[in-house]
Amino acid sequence: MPVWPKNLCTFGVSLKTAATEWKLRQKRGAGAAQWRTLRSLLPRLAATSHWRTCGVESGMDYPKFQSHVPLHTPAQLAPAIERMKAGERDVLWPGACSLFVRTSGTSEGEARSLPVSEEMLVHFRRANLEALLYYTVRARHAGVFRGRHLQVGEATALHRLGEAGEREAYATSLSGIAAASLPAWAERHLSEPGAAIAGLAEWEERLDGIINRTSQRDITLLSGLPSWALVLAGELQDRHGRAGQPIPHLQTLWPNLECFLHTGIPLAPFADPLRAALGPTVKFHEVYAAAEGFIATQDSETAAAGLRLMADLGLFFEFLPMADFDASRLPHLGPKAVPLEGVKSGVDYAVLLTTPGGLARTLLGDVVRFVSTAPPRLLYVGRTALQLNSFAEQVSEKEITESLTVVCTRHAWTIVNFHVAPIPDKVGLTGQIRGRHEWWLELKPGTIRTPKGPGIAEEVDAELRRRNAHYAARRQSGVLDGPTVRLVMPGVFEHWMRYRKIWGGDHKVPRCRSDRAIADQLAQITNFARD
Repeated sequence: MPVWPKNLCTFGVSLKTAATEWKLRQKRGAGAAQWRTLRSLLPRLAATSHWRTCGVESGMDYPKFQSHVPLHTPAQLAPAIERMKAGERDVLWPGACSLFVRTSGTSEGEARSLPVSEEMLVHFRRANLEALLYYTVRARHAGVFRGRHLQVGEATALHRLGEAGEREAYATSLSGIAAASLPAWAERHLSEPGAAIAGLAEWEERLDGIINRTSQRDITLLSGLPSWALVLAGELQDRHGRAGQPIPHLQTLWPNLECFLHTGIPLAPFADPLRAALGPTVKFHEVYAAAEGFIATQDSETAAAGLRLMADLGLFFEFLPMADFDASRLPHLGPKAVPLEGVKSGVDYAVLLTTPGGLARTLLGDVVRFVSTAPPRLLYVGRTALQLNSFAEQVSEKEITESLTVVCTRHAWTIVNFHVAPIPDKVGLTGQIRGRHEWWLELKPGTIRTPKGPGIAEEVDAELRRRNAHYAARRQSGVLDGPTVRLVMPGVFEHWMRYRKIWGGDHKVPRCRSDRAIADQLAQITNFARD
């Protein structure tokens, strides 16, 4: 970037940083922002055929909204979204929609499409900038805006929808929406790797293009899923090494690299390898975002303190206690959901969203836990559909990930990928299903201490008992036997992802499921026979 626009950019961001810092110091006000958001959304939703039928009225108060409008899953909205793709107007949001975003498909196994209105694009644009301003507040300077920002994600190309007929309508990934929502100045002076490379469909081709283009650029921020950022870092280290020795870290190549902005999956399994690969002074900054919108962003030095809910950017949040959650009765659980002002710390909630993209009381599919309410800070716990509960053990993705991370850190083992599934072995005298958990684990080779499945199983079992009282009780009663850990050869998870056509970009391996859909596929790849 030439000197004068770079200086102008950082000066403008410095002013916005000061304003953001003042806002973040206000511990209260999120609830009022949420009520303003709901009041602005209701008239637009009430003007549509679907939500009018579902009971949305322009001037309704929250108690009526809570009791009259049923909760929805994205799957239940699919017929209405297909009508929007075909060009029908005023279905979920006023007017016609010509842009759609594909979800990752982590839970259901296949991606779904969600409408992206002009107002939703405004949300993404504001939230992208706000997330970066949360970082500049933490860093206490706007230096990250003096260089280039490299996003490692899914292909950003727009694909024309066949359902649209002669009408122009397109679908893209969340990375594509992020690129489409960039203001012109950011696209020109900040964004990497450029539209042509970012739009390449094949991951290896896109990765190669990113490396060739950005090796000589002044990269100050890297963003993406931790797993794929680690792949990029490894390739760059190898290609720029000498005499067969990789460069020690990316700050050797990009001396001004100061921030890794990560999203999509828990950082813990990748934290130490990433710190080593990126460089000693790179700060990590977590953003909690989805195809449905931005949820929360890190506003303190450690993400363990919780992420700050982005309550004033156009989305209305509700929270359904997991104690009341029942997927089969979801349309009847509306009165059980609470607004932001009704949440309590330490309680697990399923997230519901009402958005300017045409969603109303729609299940995000994520489970969160508030660590504070003033200001509202939360932790991502897992997915409603991705947990271990075949034996009433109620084990979350967060507990699984943290338990394995503690064990592997203790022995200096590096996690490549893993998945956990139940094995229902038998039925007891009372008719209760008994069984155990099966862990599929790929570790990076070349460790000092050789990992062995039974030893890992014993340690993760102890960690889960310590973290989860339900799991400990099931283990104590004998309903749940000790886990089995299957250590797989390098490349097994890559093979599975390539077979599923989800290799690279924003894709990830589901950490757990209460069925054996993924575990049985891994068993076929590895020729493991169930014990």
